[in-house]
Amino acid sequence: MNQYVIPANFTDAGRLFGIFELRNGIEATALSVPLLMLCLSWLPFSLTTNLIVTMVLVIPIGGFALIGINDDCLTRFLHTWFLWRRKRGVIFHRGSKRMKKRRAKQFYEAERFDIRQPLRAG
Repeated sequence: MNQYVIPANFTDAGRLFGIFELRNGIEATALSVPLLMLCLSWLPFSLTTNLIVTMVLVIPIGGFALIGINDDCLTRFLHTWFLWRRKRGVIFHRGSKRMKKRRAKQFYEAERFDIRQPLRAG
C-alpha cells in the first residue's frame, strides 16, 4: 500500500497569505483604493483628520470585501441575491406557488387570450 504525505500548505494555493481568496483580494482592492483616493483628495480637514476618517471608512469596507459573505465573494453573492429577488415567490405547503401580482396578471391574461383556442362569443 502506498502512503502519501499531504503537505501542510495544500489549501494555501490561490490564496493571499493563506487565508483570503484571490478574488476577494481583488474586490477589496477595487473597493478600497478609489474610496481612499476620494477621501484623501476631497476631505477639507488636516492630514491627521483625513487619515483617521479615511481609515474609519476604508478598513471596514476592505475587510468586509476580503472576508466575503458565506465563503463567497461580494460580486457572486450580489449576483445570487439579485437573481433571487427577481425570481422569488412564496411556496405554500401544498406545493402551489404564489406569484407577484404583475406576473400573475400576465400569466392569467396569457391563459385567457390563448391564440390556440378560438375566441368565444359572449
